[in-house]
Amino acid sequence: MILELTDEQKAFQQRIAAFAAEHVAARAAAIDESGDFPRELVQAAATEGLLGVTIPTSWGGAGLDYVSYAIAIEAVARASAVLAVIAAVNNSLVAEPIERFGSDTQKQAWLKRLVSGEALGAFALSEEHAGSDAANQQTVARLDERGYVLSGRKVWVANAAAADIVIVFAATQPVAAGRGITAFLVPIDTPGLTRVATADSLGVRGLGCMDLELQDVRVDADALLGSPGEGFHIAMWALDGGRVAIAAQALGVGAAALHEALDYARGREVFGQPIANYQAIQWMLADAATDLEAARMLTYKAADARQRQARATVEASMAKLFASEAAHRAADKAMQILASKGYRRGSVVERLFRDVRATEIYQGTSEVQRMVIAAHVIS
Repeated sequence: MILELTDEQKAFQQRIAAFAAEHVAARAAAIDESGDFPRELVQAAATEGLLGVTIPTSWGGAGLDYVSYAIAIEAVARASAVLAVIAAVNNSLVAEPIERFGSDTQKQAWLKRLVSGEALGAFALSEEHAGSDAANQQTVARLDERGYVLSGRKVWVANAAAADIVIVFAATQPVAAGRGITAFLVPIDTPGLTRVATADSLGVRGLGCMDLELQDVRVDADALLGSPGEGFHIAMWALDGGRVAIAAQALGVGAAALHEALDYARGREVFGQPIANYQAIQWMLADAATDLEAARMLTYKAADARQRQARATVEASMAKLFASEAAHRAADKAMQILASKGYRRGSVVERLFRDVRATEIYQGTSEVQRMVIAAHVIS
């Protein structure tokens, strides 16, 4: 068992970390404050290969392994959780499913554009009553002699504000639950598809989340991604990769929070000495560092499993569950260490505290991850 990154992985990690420090970190607070989608940063990320890390070079991607992808998302998230999620959605939830399940025509039309930043992708699975119960799709796709007609509403669609293409999941056989769901590649400017502003969010502001209203959206049969009825399988396969990426995002936010806490603890003096000298502070720092290192090992294991195995569902769920909650604990400890300095609106730790909370919710709540893990353990 070798637990060290390869030289190639280390070099990629260092390059992305340098990019994040130089180009992203200084923008994070402004993105959070305005809530505006950071289009120019997304394009800059594309030039670094961050929008298609795992996509083969033949399609314009970086052609790297999943561990490289995870360490890149972590490095970006240390600077901006928002940019990390935008990249993760484009990679794991859009480009990868098209590369794996798409037709040659679909690949030719979209892959190079997605990885180059010319186009951006979104993933429309969640609905008002189909979040944790993703098979309960109320959006329907009706087949007629001209193709499919889609009707329904999707909620909290990340990247939707700037997306060019969206993977829409709809029931083609409503009574068949998960077995009756089909995936469609739908250009965002298709008549009948409307973007609707959603409620402002506590954290990861600037993610471009919007609801999508589909009113008799007509697509040709060649819009199918995969086969009819294969949509739920495609969604779950994509979420395996997405959950690895969210674990990595959580790691990045948690590591940033630990950095802020360490920096403050070394410099803040109370009763004539730095607070880092007090055992109460030391133990909080030690617990956070240990938590994050354990989460990192689970995340790397899940990334490696995603690379090597047909499915990495359990590994991805374990990584997302532990990393998101470990990062939350790290941000909470950082808030406690900085006290009023961190609690004030506009501090780095306050932003990290808000951003990390989402990692326990999107792409499957912690409770859903426990359900997935329990089913594996019990079987």
